[in-house]
Amino acid sequence: MRLGIFGLPQSGKTTLFNALTGSSTPTLPVSGKIEVHTAVVDVPDPRVDRLSGMFNPKKTIYAKVTYADIAGLDGSAGRSGISGQLLNHLTQMDGFIHVVRCFEDENVPHQAGSVNPQRDLETMDSEFILNDLIAVERKLERLTDERRKGGGRDKGLIERDIELFNRMHAALSEETPLRDIEISEEEAKTLSGFGLLSQKPVLVVFNLSEGQTAPQIAYEHQRSMVVALQGKLEMDIAQLPPEDREMFMAEYNIEEPSLNRMIRLSYDLLGLQSFFTVGPDEVRAWTVERGATAPVAAGVIHTDLQKGFIRAEVVAYDDLVELGGLTECKGKGKLRLEGKEYIVKDGDVLNIRFNI
Repeated sequence: MRLGIFGLPQSGKTTLFNALTGSSTPTLPVSGKIEVHTAVVDVPDPRVDRLSGMFNPKKTIYAKVTYADIAGLDGSAGRSGISGQLLNHLTQMDGFIHVVRCFEDENVPHQAGSVNPQRDLETMDSEFILNDLIAVERKLERLTDERRKGGGRDKGLIERDIELFNRMHAALSEETPLRDIEISEEEAKTLSGFGLLSQKPVLVVFNLSEGQTAPQIAYEHQRSMVVALQGKLEMDIAQLPPEDREMFMAEYNIEEPSLNRMIRLSYDLLGLQSFFTVGPDEVRAWTVERGATAPVAAGVIHTDLQKGFIRAEVVAYDDLVELGGLTECKGKGKLRLEGKEYIVKDGDVLNIRFNI
């Protein structure tokens, strides 16, 4: 999972990046410069810790998430769209974290001269919508030209694509992000290589100062969530030694680190879940889309497992922990064999039977 952190200059993007990753990347802005800082962090999951305690493996491996702190957006792309280098970074992301400034700080001037979260939120949404509109218009021109010339693809396929892109053009022209329109599975395959920005899931983060109340701003879009946090305080806590961190969190009434909460929300936003493999050599968490079948989950582990999939031995995490082991689960009928149609559930412990 790759999540891109973006927002207007001085919104606190890098502060949040440091809070999420425990990094100490300088937060001083570099005007007009495209910079991308990345960090891979473990997905905190107490279930992995519990399974590791049960099996005492040689290795314990958590699922991973990559955060990218993307600088260079300032709301001024205009009709030319977002620059190629910056767009390339943005299109590689599975989803976005949009940091919206709510804090006042006379030492950190806002580029618009005042702090206005509603305005800034709309500015950056418009940036992505406008970029997609330009891309859709260019594609429609190519499709119209293809239809006129003929002799290539089936006309029915061309007309189908024209209808899809016209529908997207109408939505974007009304300043509606593409994640708000219904896209079929077949249409999603057609769009998979376009990297349309307003189609990607977005977690909006209202970046507050210490003790500040979150603004009452409605953000009602599909595949979108809103959360408020005190970015500077969270960064300071994340950079503390582990023994001091818990004490400071209690003092400031913070129930859990921002990393835990943001990852959980990101999983929900992207429709992801975790399953596990266990044994004396390794206990490991894996990430798969909700609704994925057992062969798809096997392919996450290794492509050979998906190609040669026969059956999956499956036990629910709760049953495994309650009964104390795989042998006990088998004796109680909780360890079962599932075939190619089985839909993997969050927390399943899998062992893949395969033959190549």
